[in-house]
Amino acid sequence: MRRRDFVKSLVAVPVAAPYLLGEQAPTPPPVPPTPPPLQPAETAASADRNELLEPYAAQIAASVADQFASTQAHFFSDAQFATLRKMCDLMMPSLNEYPGALQAGAPEFLDFLLGASPSDRQQMYTSGLDRLNSEAQSRFGIPFAQVNAQQADTLLRPWLRAWIPEHPPTEPYERFINLAHHDIRTATMNSQLWSVAATSAGERPPGVGMYWSPIDPDIQRMV
Repeated sequence: MRRRDFVKSLVAVPVAAPYLLGEQAPTPPPVPPTPPPLQPAETAASADRNELLEPYAAQIAASVADQFASTQAHFFSDAQFATLRKMCDLMMPSLNEYPGALQAGAPEFLDFLLGASPSDRQQMYTSGLDRLNSEAQSRFGIPFAQVNAQQADTLLRPWLRAWIPEHPPTEPYERFINLAHHDIRTATMNSQLWSVAATSAGERPPGVGMYWSPIDPDIQRMV
């Protein structure tokens, strides 16, 4: 009888052990629930936030400014602009340390200015340049852009007049020659290069003077 009781006690121990030791066993940490997969809209929003938080993460290809390209005429035709350049070179050449009209960019500036001028002034320039070029072709068999100084003097000097401001000649072609001469001189003497030359020569204190900016300006030191 005792033996049967002993065997029963041995069988009962494994069953009771978990309950006896349950209070001492550590409780396993809870497993966090698995988040649902992001929807397409949420994924895009998350990517946007990442870009805002990491502004330097994305590599953006840099564009190099075309700083070395020459300014192209856009109002005058090629023949008209070539004629204007020749007029600038003849009527306002470089002198001592001062730039000439070509060095100062006067032809390009006048092309820009005439492109935004009233139609009657545009017509005066285009017809005047065409006539000057046509007369060079007729008398010398070459365009005005290719004439020498003596040939140019023959074509221009008879039309030059002394006139007071705001009262230029009234004859259309004569008016063009004289106003173009005035505009070329004004554009050259109001350029930045002319201002630099005047300052270097001591004729203008630093920081004084107004001038038109280049058509494609960059950051430059004021003089």
